[in-house]
Amino acid sequence: MEAIILAGGFGTRLKKLNLDVPKPMIPLGKHPFLFYLLSWLKKNGITRVILSVGYKWEIIEEYFGTSFRDIELVYSVEDEPLGTGGAIKKALEYCNEELVWVINGDTFFEIDLKSMQSFHIEDRNYFTLAAKPVKDTSRYGRVLVDEQARITGFGEKAEKGPGLINGGIYLFEKGFFKDKLSGQKFSFEKDILEKYVLEEKFGAFVSERYFIDIGTPEDYRKAQMAKDIFGRYKTSVPSQIIKKRD
Repeated sequence: MEAIILAGGFGTRLKKLNLDVPKPMIPLGKHPFLFYLLSWLKKNGITRVILSVGYKWEIIEEYFGTSFRDIELVYSVEDEPLGTGGAIKKALEYCNEELVWVINGDTFFEIDLKSMQSFHIEDRNYFTLAAKPVKDTSRYGRVLVDEQARITGFGEKAEKGPGLINGGIYLFEKGFFKDKLSGQKFSFEKDILEKYVLEEKFGAFVSERYFIDIGTPEDYRKAQMAKDIFGRYKTSVPSQIIKKRD
């Protein structure tokens, strides 16, 4: 299996913590956040990762190189910001397999990817999104589903109360963008998901597993405290990474 990681974020809200690096490279203990994300993907059977990068992407390449724990790493570099949709569309050019995972590089949702893939195939979904139940959806926006776990819409941010949020993990076929948008710069959420949700079969794979978004200082601190979660993925540090870090 192969996956695209969206790793081009600026981390604007984290700069007040003097962390002037791509968001996936902010440190959690001795390693960057991306280290744990890749370790989790390795555990879930991912063997090839396309890193969609932009802002200060050389920091990522210098740290990880072209492999991580037998995962091949390929870099899809944005010369200018393309939006989430444009970044995914560009990265898809490097994918070899028809079924592709897309993972947000600033969130960690500890689901079982094989279970989500089985759900996607068995339900014959055109697109599947990992959804997390939370007590208050106001920060993220809401994912609306019916009784068959089919996505029927997306609520606006600031809508308070319990519900499902987008967990930042997607599964679809390589030709997903075909005949939808011909441009290079666009938003995956606004121009694809919200626009086509009622035209195609979009499914929600709902999981109660651990979820964190490191995009704000508050949640970054929460991630730093989740040692029991991230501790599962810090063993057997690759020798090339030790060398680069030292």
